[in-house]
Formats: sequence, C-alpha cells, structure tokens
Amino acid sequence: MGANGMKPAVILMGHGSRVRGASQGMEAVADQLRQEEEFMAVEVCHMSRRGPFFPEALKKLADMGAREIILIPYFLHMGLHMRLDIPEMMQAEAAAYPGVRLVLGKHLGYDESLAALVKKRIAESQGLEDVRQMKLDPRDKFPLPAGEKEFVAMDPDEAEKYNKDHGHCHHHHD
Repeated sequence: MGANGMKPAVILMGHGSRVRGASQGMEAVADQLRQEEEFMAVEVCHMSRRGPFFPEALKKLADMGAREIILIPYFLHMGLHMRLDIPEMMQAEAAAYPGVRLVLGKHLGYDESLAALVKKRIAESQGLEDVRQMKLDPRDKFPLPAGEKEFVAMDPDEAEKYNKDHGHCHHHHD
C-alpha cells in the first residue's frame, strides 16, 4: 500500500522509438502488472519519439484519483536520462499536482535474474542466421515523428566540449 493506505499507481517509462510497436515488451509487462491487481493502475509512456508521453500518463492517473505515482524507468543503464532528463521532466510536471506524491523509482538496472535471461537469449540466438544474411527494411520506412530529432540535442558549447573529450565519433548518450 502507498503512504495514504491506497495502492500506488505505476508508470513504466521507455525511451521511445520511431519504430511503431517497439515498446511491445514494456506493454506486455504493464499488462501483466495490471492483471495482478497490486497497483491502482499501470500506464506506459515514452520519453521521446512517439506518445504517450509522461505528462499524458501523469494526468490520466491523477484524474483517476491516484495519490501516489511511482515512475519506473524501463532502462538498464544509469545514464544521462536517469540522472537528469527524467527527474527534470518529473519535477517540471509535479507542480501541477500538489496532492500527488510523485516518485522516481529505481530503473531496471542490474539484477541477478538478468544473467539467466542473457543466457536464455544466447541459447535462442545460436540457430539464427549470420547477420550478413539478414534482410533489412529501408531506413525511410521509419520516419521521425514531426518535430522530433534523432538524438538528444546539445548546445554548441556542450557539443564542442564533448567532441574534445570524446573525439568526433558518434555516440548516442542516454
């Protein structure tokens, strides 16, 4: 139970992708959590690319009467999104919901069960074709939604410092 005796509501937040259906795995986890009925409600959202986005999920749960909302980032690594982007996004929206306790939960990160999952994926992958045989869709089949950029924007000074520190090779920072 949450702090006020009510079941907390949960938001699972994925990165987002220009590929439709890319978050099916996260959606399946949300469905499983809903069926278990341990939480008031479970919603999914994305940081970027395609909605639903965090403000929509937060409003939906608050409108349902949630008094505690725990956001679980569907991320494995403790990168920039976890350290700054997500908490900043949550803090910006929190002011509109003074009666709601809004918690940035722990990201998926490391868990002993991941080693077993990786071993399972290795076993499942051993019979797959060589990558050179794969038929790939053309990139233009996956256009960016209007107004979106492929990578996290950097201001010019930040980009210059990053290039000095890391060279000019491409890195998507998370």
